[in-house]
Amino acid sequence: MTETFKPPSQADVAALAGVSSQTVSRVANERSNVDEETRQRVLSAMQVLGYRPNSAARALVTGRFRMLGVISFSLSAHGNSRTLQAISEAAQTAGYSVNLVGPESQTGGAMRKAFSKLTGQGVDGIIMIEAQILDHPDLRLPSGVPVVVADGDPDQLHPSVDNNQAVGAEAATAHLLGLGHRTVWHLAGPQDSYSARRRAAAWFSTLKRAGAPVPAVLYGDWSAGSGYAIGRRLAEDKDVTAVFVANDHMALGLIKALREAGREVPRDVSVIGYDDIPESGFFHPPLTTVHQDFEEVGRLCVSLLLDQLAHGHRPGGEERSMVTPQLVVRESTAPPPR
Repeated sequence: MTETFKPPSQADVAALAGVSSQTVSRVANERSNVDEETRQRVLSAMQVLGYRPNSAARALVTGRFRMLGVISFSLSAHGNSRTLQAISEAAQTAGYSVNLVGPESQTGGAMRKAFSKLTGQGVDGIIMIEAQILDHPDLRLPSGVPVVVADGDPDQLHPSVDNNQAVGAEAATAHLLGLGHRTVWHLAGPQDSYSARRRAAAWFSTLKRAGAPVPAVLYGDWSAGSGYAIGRRLAEDKDVTAVFVANDHMALGLIKALREAGREVPRDVSVIGYDDIPESGFFHPPLTTVHQDFEEVGRLCVSLLLDQLAHGHRPGGEERSMVTPQLVVRESTAPPPR
């Protein structure tokens, strides 16, 4: 006859640690009214026995599930994946787990469904990564759960953490103008992307302030393939000597198209990207780009959310943190050909 495994109980922990079951409960629920020596003895007994506190029961006592929800539409995007990793690490350090949901589409219905799924599974708060749908006029999320938005709340309806896209795009454009280029073409990201729109707006205003001609914006989809397709068109225009590309992947495709057309980077055309992906320093030539600190964005998102949990949920977008990007100059930019 097979013996049924019985997981260790709170009473087992209490017996091993030489304390009462009530003391074990206080330690499991992270109460402060336990001296440190006793707390460590109980934690050691839990580890020895493999005891796991019942999270549902603990939530009834503390009002906390120790779980943060994350909603992200594009998990494969470089910035989103780096931000998510930092969120997971910061949450773990703070004693929280992370529950991730990737909605099937960027619609109000999909967003509400994702939000309901997370709240139904017992999360203490939710972080949304680059949720462009938040600016939809018909979308209003329930107000009972704290929410923090990373790079995607144009109307500032919620506390948020943003990369300062305007500073980064201005630095990229000004760098090319400073090298002596008459103007700078722009290969933007998708028009429905909040980040792409902010980069394009800063590129436009920088050219206007400099009195430089403003070429028509070209739109890609963040992929190297779209950069390649648009690069083939730009390669035919000999007036194109500098291009600011809204991300590094599209810049990679653009450089390939230019080279195939016989236009060398940076001898004939300077190219600057955005994001500073790990591979950008190994492009041919190494890519001048704008470095975004996605890890800092993730850490600040968790910090802002935990602050709301600790001091009471404060709805509204008045709490906003900005992370400043840095221009990284490599070998893909140079003065224009003479």
